[in-house]
Amino acid sequence: MSVASTFGPGVVEAIRDHGAEAYPHECCGALLGRDGTIVEAWALPNTTEEGPRRRFLIRPADYRSAEERANATGQELLGFYHSHPDHPARPSQYDLDHAWPVFMYVILSVMSGEPGDLTSWRLAADRSAFEPELLNLVTTLESC
Repeated sequence: MSVASTFGPGVVEAIRDHGAEAYPHECCGALLGRDGTIVEAWALPNTTEEGPRRRFLIRPADYRSAEERANATGQELLGFYHSHPDHPARPSQYDLDHAWPVFMYVILSVMSGEPGDLTSWRLAADRSAFEPELLNLVTTLESC
């Protein structure tokens, strides 16, 4: 298991909120950041025609808009996230078939509308499987 990119404050909460809002459908979005630190989870529309309950699709125009957002904010497109309604936060065969080797993939399990496990994955060099990553979360402490 390799160490994942660092998730800045608010990123995980944004993914969890998006997953709860989209339930019972899958949500999806882009992970933006720089130098291994993810600073923004940018929601994208799930445009699948196969049924958003079990699939997600990011259209080329939405991919381009994620790259434009990253460039406009001085970031890079580091990966993508999506939810698995009422299923574990593990990649499916569909996820494997549609993954690109340079990106990280974050999956959120949403059970009965409640966000649950969050996992991070990278595609193996030979594209045969995903390799799990540890999540490195940064939180801020507010003074009381």
